[in-house]
Amino acid sequence: MMKAVLSNLKRFLPALAPVSTMERLRACFGALLGVFVTGVVSEQALGATTAVPLLIAPMGASAVLLFAVPSSPLAQPWSIIVGNTIAALIGVTCALWIPDLVIASAVGVSLAILAMIATRSLHPPSGAVALTAVLGGPVVHNLGYGFVLWPVGLNSLLLLIAALAYNNLTGRRYPHIVPVPAANVHKTADPLPTRRIGFTPADLDTVLRQYDEVLNISPDDLDAILHKTEMQAYHRRFGEVHCAQIMSTDLATVKADTPLHLAWALLIKHRIKALPVVNAHRNIIGIVTQTDFMENANWDRDGDLHIGLARRLRRAVKLDRLKHRTVADIMTSEVQFVRPQTLVTDLVPAMADRGLHHLPVADDNDRLVGMVTQSDLIAALYSGSLTAGRPDEPLTLAG
Repeated sequence: MMKAVLSNLKRFLPALAPVSTMERLRACFGALLGVFVTGVVSEQALGATTAVPLLIAPMGASAVLLFAVPSSPLAQPWSIIVGNTIAALIGVTCALWIPDLVIASAVGVSLAILAMIATRSLHPPSGAVALTAVLGGPVVHNLGYGFVLWPVGLNSLLLLIAALAYNNLTGRRYPHIVPVPAANVHKTADPLPTRRIGFTPADLDTVLRQYDEVLNISPDDLDAILHKTEMQAYHRRFGEVHCAQIMSTDLATVKADTPLHLAWALLIKHRIKALPVVNAHRNIIGIVTQTDFMENANWDRDGDLHIGLARRLRRAVKLDRLKHRTVADIMTSEVQFVRPQTLVTDLVPAMADRGLHHLPVADDNDRLVGMVTQSDLIAALYSGSLTAGRPDEPLTLAG
């Protein structure tokens, strides 16, 4: 009987996302530091003997949001500054014009919520700010609209500054600005390849409108979480296939001082489109591709647009040879590379959305050990799809 009662009681516990002990301590220490700094600075600004409250109770609730859930839309700078300011203005107005404290409190909180929703500045502690303006007693009432500036305005600003500094120093992005949508690298109106299958932002927006409730998470965060969940499902479905299992290891490489005509000859000989550029210790210092050759060719030299691509490239290489140009002159120096233990499903965004056709694989000392191409990735995902419906069979790759 007791077990049944406890089991039913547990259903009333909020289903919070799991967080680590370090994250809990980070939030606790942040709130301690934020409230302490706000109180100390307010004391220095207003004086220890002032009748004005140095800290008002709603700041404790604001601290919970700003330090424990800094990604929440309700915890953003616009929310705390505008929300608290609007609520204070409405609360003071209700206190001045409505004699009955109960009615003034109810009207103040309800109008504050309405105004915050209208200005997209919903901040739960602001409801307490409006209530404090009404029930704060003679000290608060004597301040009149000065209550909006201090302590409300001053407390809100100081707590926000503390949150901006602390959250960013401890690895939490704050404020939580909506990211700019990733552009198609091909400069077309098509959505990114990874967005063509599965749900789209428009689908999510439609569902949220149908849900029709205020959620304590931004749509972009929800979108990111759902896409990461999809990726986790891919990991589970295709198994733990790593780059080391599918990468090429017998690689053609060049050095920065390799003449361009020799680099071009290697591309032709091995029928490949990219060459890793390494130093004497085999550390990756760049990559040179067919595109690099094309972008550095003098296409207007002849003026005849009917000359074939291969002939133009040969001509460009010949001219470069005469000028003693080397790989260093045209290579891409900022190279994205992966580790042998990187899961192949992690390569999909880079290759599909960012247009990367080759990803060098480097060990922990950044020495080149292999290369993964789009063909390797397609083969791995295809092999995984063949065995995905047979969980008892291990995933194996040919070659």
